[in-house]
Amino acid sequence: MVKFAHLADCHIGGWRDEKLKNLNLKAFIRAIDKCLNEEMDFVLISGDLFNTSLPGIDYLKETVKQLKRLKVQGIKVYMIPGSHDYSPSGKTMLTILEEADLMVNVVKGNVVDEKLKLDFTIDPKTGTKITGILGRKGMLEKSFYNQLDRDALEQEEGFKIFMFHSAISELKPKGLENMESMPLTLLPKNFNYYAGGHVHIVKEFNLEGYNNIIYPGPTFPNNFYELETLKQGGFYIYEDGNIKFEPINIIEVKTIDKDCNDKTTEEVERELLEEITGNYKETIITLRVKGILKSGKPSDINFKAIFTKFYENEAFFVMKNTFGLKNKKFQEVQMEESSVDEVENKLIEEYTGQSQELGKTVEEEMNFTKELMKALSEEKNEDEKNDDYDKRIIENVNKLIN
Repeated sequence: MVKFAHLADCHIGGWRDEKLKNLNLKAFIRAIDKCLNEEMDFVLISGDLFNTSLPGIDYLKETVKQLKRLKVQGIKVYMIPGSHDYSPSGKTMLTILEEADLMVNVVKGNVVDEKLKLDFTIDPKTGTKITGILGRKGMLEKSFYNQLDRDALEQEEGFKIFMFHSAISELKPKGLENMESMPLTLLPKNFNYYAGGHVHIVKEFNLEGYNNIIYPGPTFPNNFYELETLKQGGFYIYEDGNIKFEPINIIEVKTIDKDCNDKTTEEVERELLEEITGNYKETIITLRVKGILKSGKPSDINFKAIFTKFYENEAFFVMKNTFGLKNKKFQEVQMEESSVDEVENKLIEEYTGQSQELGKTVEEEMNFTKELMKALSEEKNEDEKNDDYDKRIIENVNKLIN
């Protein structure tokens, strides 16, 4: 008889705007309320409890308060650090919470004969055996998996849980194909539950040798795209073999997807204002505007007036995404690639051969310069995190420089 909650990617303190930050925290509190009311045996947090290694004092204080509520009721919290939990120097606030006996880090083990041998943390109430591997930025945790003694873990008897904070190549959803990941085979087999984190999707997987691979998604959406697609956060509850997703409904999200193809900026603005009807109390508005305008520039649209009307209708928060909105002139400029290429070629030819440090022929240097310019001019993908974009650019440049 085992009953536990599986949370991940709480990202407490993650939003810049204070109103959204408070919703993020409110969602975490709601999850703790549910864990207490449902009388869980224990709680799992699969990485990224905080959005940064040094969270704001107010958010840290409230988090400690919630973890203490669990401790008072005898509900242990088992966690692994996530990619957001560590500072560049390797420090994390989670060590303080563990020292205060508010949670237990289950990432424990030693390297023996060049093999990483993980230890199990045994829950005293249920006898459940829990272990796992932390997540790091840039998938640096992959080296731990490559060293992992999987045989010892797979042969261990009893009810076992493996916690991880990584993307699995075979399980990546559409839209996240470029996300750094590792193959499924790096996970040890024969566990009863795989408590995942890092990938903000709500998904259950059952594959040969790997039952109950679970990604619970964030406890609250952490960006525009997640508000659009997920609408809400949540977590999973496991009870004697039964698994169910528990949504956390703390606010409504209304998504407006506006197609502006072949419309003037005046038409777009008028149509958007006409769509704002009714009351939007306790509602977040996500406004995605896309297409090729017939005339005018995206900056000509008076979004301030549109936002004002939403707020007059009591909207809680309004945000927009104009990534896919272009004007015809911009499209025409994009079409004139040959003229841009000519200018680039002339500049490259003019300055090629002035440095002897590259050790290349003039032709090699020209080709290298073009490839380098191409790598540095790669655009940020929509909804791609800044850290992921920076890392992608750096990796591409490093490949060229060798």
